[in-house]
Amino acid sequence: MAARNRILIAEDHTLVREGLRALLLTQPGLEIVAEADNGRDAVRCVGEAAPDLVLMDLSMPGMDGIEAIREIKSRFPKVRILVLTVHMNEEYIHTCIRSGANGYIVKDATGEQFLGAVHDVLQGHTYLCSAATEKIICWYAKTGAPASPWMSLTHRERQILKLIAEGQSNKAMAKFLAISPKTVEKHRANLMVKLDVHSTAGLTAYAVQRGLVDRGSPMSQFTNSAV
Repeated sequence: MAARNRILIAEDHTLVREGLRALLLTQPGLEIVAEADNGRDAVRCVGEAAPDLVLMDLSMPGMDGIEAIREIKSRFPKVRILVLTVHMNEEYIHTCIRSGANGYIVKDATGEQFLGAVHDVLQGHTYLCSAATEKIICWYAKTGAPASPWMSLTHRERQILKLIAEGQSNKAMAKFLAISPKTVEKHRANLMVKLDVHSTAGLTAYAVQRGLVDRGSPMSQFTNSAV
């Protein structure tokens, strides 16, 4: 009997995970070996379950999908990663591919398209859904276009922005990222200057707009009512 391809699902919404699991299990050559609802657990599960492919959501609590992609590719370079997300702006696509993702597909794809993407990536190909391909072409066509404030943010600043939007205190962020509270304060100040945003509510609103946190999260709901 031929070996089945091993799949890890990294997605923080239970119903979505269940739907993906049910769809994948219609394929006799696939098996689900692990599931995770955040990026940090996804990285850990890759080490423990040794999947061939990770299905990676981007907007997850704590360590997000992009950071998880970087970590997985750094530690387990042979693992294939297919991003499955609602985000369709050029910056997300470009950052995912640069971080090592092997494919990118949006969540409004059909089941047939999704399974086709899974099999393509498992066979060693790079898969971009048609909408992502169009966005990438537009990205490279924008020669001489000024960089957005988002593109000026460092990886650490984006981490801090996400944690701010999740309602974390400076002390909690410092512990989570293994840095000092003073360093967190410096990153927060840099964010406000770069984004020209001067309140926690404003930073949270920006993070929600960029898809770093769900619009339905408690902190984002407070912010939406406050701005």
